[in-house]
Amino acid sequence: MQVLIGQAENALVITVLESRLDAAVALTFKDVVRNITSPAGMPVILDLRQVEFLDSSGLGAIVGVMKLLGPERPLEIASLSPALRKLFRLTRMDTVFKIHDRAPETSEVNAAE
Repeated sequence: MQVLIGQAENALVITVLESRLDAAVALTFKDVVRNITSPAGMPVILDLRQVEFLDSSGLGAIVGVMKLLGPERPLEIASLSPALRKLFRLTRMDTVFKIHDRAPETSEVNAAE
């Protein structure tokens, strides 16, 4: 599971570099994000621009990350494909997460696995 880590003005931006976020990578995804976000800090924006497929395990992993971060550190979603946007709407996750059309520009980009 590869991700890019960047910082926007007031948020940590995590870009998922996988085409699928499903049962095969859900646990790894949660572990990677937990390691990246372990120091308390700013809100997190999850950039899903490269994700083409998301199943219930992947969606559950995203919800798990939201719970891990807690209410004081919101998780926001960015760059959903039309299919993922529809999934978020059908599951009403669009009422749970703030969704951005695209992720903000970032600096200090690092890769993580």
